[in-house]
Amino acid sequence: MDRLRQRADFLAVADGARANSPAFVVQRRERGDQGPVRIGFTVTKKNGTATERNRIRRRLRELVKRLDPLTMRPHSDYVLVGRRDALSRDFQTMLADLQATLRRLDRPQAKPQPHKPSDAKRRHTAAPDAHSRQPDRTTRR
Repeated sequence: MDRLRQRADFLAVADGARANSPAFVVQRRERGDQGPVRIGFTVTKKNGTATERNRIRRRLRELVKRLDPLTMRPHSDYVLVGRRDALSRDFQTMLADLQATLRRLDRPQAKPQPHKPSDAKRRHTAAPDAHSRQPDRTTRR
């Protein structure tokens, strides 16, 4: 398994499928080439100081090392986005969470339906006609 290091690779994976866990988010994107599985790790600044973020990243790396490589889809890129719970969560629980999220990512996804707002929302969000012939009675002369 190789590591993702380029920003463009991280951004490309962010557009792919994702699955959530209390301690991390797993993102996956299938590549068109025959290369090995690549994995990236990231933790945002809102998750604590630099030492805490580094500890989260180290725990995530150790999770992937202990994972069976066959559980990851070949020719894919993965990104694990660490959350604050990764500091206090039991390691074996996190390993089970990672296996479960990878299984969820492998399930066939239903095609997303376009979002249609309900009629009630459309009635309340309709903007008043800007070109109305009626004078605006809210201002006094």
